[in-house]
Formats: sequence, structure tokens, C-alpha cells
Amino acid sequence: MIGLILRRIAQAVPTLFLVVTGSFFLIRLAPGGPFDLERPLPPAAMRNLAAIYGLDQPLIVQFGRYLGALMRGDLGPSFSFRDLTVADLFARGLPVSMTLGGLALVLALACGIGLGSWAALRRGGWIDRTIGLLAGLTLAVPNFVVAPLLQIVFGLTLRWLPVGGWEGGAPSHLMLPVLTLALPQIGAIARLTRVSLNETLNAQPVRTMRAMGLPPHRIARHALRGALLPVVSVLGPTAAALLTGSVVVETVFGLPGIGRAFVDGALNRDYTLVMGTVVLVAVFVTLLNIVADIVCALLDPRLRTAR
Repeated sequence: MIGLILRRIAQAVPTLFLVVTGSFFLIRLAPGGPFDLERPLPPAAMRNLAAIYGLDQPLIVQFGRYLGALMRGDLGPSFSFRDLTVADLFARGLPVSMTLGGLALVLALACGIGLGSWAALRRGGWIDRTIGLLAGLTLAVPNFVVAPLLQIVFGLTLRWLPVGGWEGGAPSHLMLPVLTLALPQIGAIARLTRVSLNETLNAQPVRTMRAMGLPPHRIARHALRGALLPVVSVLGPTAAALLTGSVVVETVFGLPGIGRAFVDGALNRDYTLVMGTVVLVAVFVTLLNIVADIVCALLDPRLRTAR
């Protein structure tokens, strides 16, 4: 198990380096700069700002300085949020985004695995067809359409839930954004679980267990353990989808997470804020992929020695 973890970490380091390198140079190819305002600053002021933030140096020098600061855990100052560093902005917004994404991930896994298992055990019936139809619908409708619909129905029409705001993370303010963020992943996980469980139920070991007369609940539990491997393996991409989707959800519902800060930073060409967000998401997804590999190895011991 230790060897598996060390191999995954060794593979993650060059991946993170490529992500940082590509993002650093791509963001600087975009037109405009962090200090381009509606009323342009005098040339002398622009030169002073560029010198203060090191933007007057060649790109390769800037990249080397950024990598050095990143190795020390310094994400740099924000260009658009004056007197604040990127770490300060993350300290404010990360708890909101982590709460939103974590709850959405738990809801997606619980509902997706449950619905997918139910559909697989009722294969070919109306329950299976209904769940498949609903899963396809959740995947087809994007977040920026679902969010206003939920606000109109549950916030403005029924007046059951608030349409936005944070209010210290009150449950009533979290329900709609968490549901909006989780719905597409519920559909994806439900479809994946259904297909995987159907294959497992038709496998030779399960047919042998049926022939031996084992109780159905024991057979289902054994089959579900094997069927969960594909679901666990997509934990990293699912988390990435939740994090990227939270940008839209946080904007629509007015949540003070890192998603809104990222949008503001991208619009204002805040290089350090955009880079910090990219690095944070890349590290988070990498760690979740490692966790997924560990869980898969626990579910299937054969994977512990796989290269």
C-alpha cells in the first residue's frame, strides 16, 4: 500500500508542474493586463507598478520567481484585490467552496449509488427506465439553467428557501446550491453504478453464489463491492467537475467562495489569483485521485501490486 501511494505521488509531481507551467504562460497570452483600467494610468505609474510586481522582467524570469515562491507556499499578492494576498482570499472563500463541494459530493455519491443500484436490481422494469430517463435529464441540463429554475420554484414561487446569500452557512441557504451542483453528478454516478453492477451481477462468481443458494442480500452486497470500483475511480474527475461547476453556482447564488474570486480575477487579469486557483484545484484533484486509488486497492487487493 505504501508503494502504491509513493508511485502515485511520484506521478503527480510532473503533472502538477505541467499544469502550473501551461497555466502561467497561457494566462499571459490573453489580451490586456492586470492594471488596464477604464481610465488608463500614466505611463510612469504603469512602469512603477510593473516594477513593483516584477512584471517588467522577462517571462522566464517571472516564471522562475513564481515557482520559487510557490515552493515556499507563497501564492503572491492579488493584483485586483488591493492589500490582500491570494492566500487571504482563499482563507475567506475556501471554507465556503469546500462546504459546498463536500456536501454536493456526499449527496452525489449517496443518491447516485443508491439510484444506480436500485435500477440495476430492477433491470428492464419501469423503475430502471425512469431512473435512466432522470439521469439523462440531469446530465443534459446545465447548472446555469437548473439554478434559476430552482430559485424560481422553491424561492420565489413556493417561498420555502432563500434564493441566495450565505448567512454563515445556514442549511436553508445551502440546500439549493448544493442540489444544483450535485444533480449532474448524481445522474453520472447513477448510470455508471447501474452499468457496473449489471456486469458484476452477470459475472461467473455471482452466478456461482446463486447456484450455491446464498441469500440475495449477501449476493447483492458482494456484487456492489466490485461494482463500486469504477465509481471510486472517477472520484477525482467528479471532484473537479464540482469545483469548476461551483464557479457558476457561487455566482448565481451570491456565495462568497473562491469561484466568484476566480471569475473576478480572470476578468481583471489577476495573474496570481488565477494561478493560485488553478494550483489549488490541481492539488485538490490530485489528492482525491490518490485517495481514490487507495480506496480501490482496499476494495480489490489485486490493485495493491498493480504497476
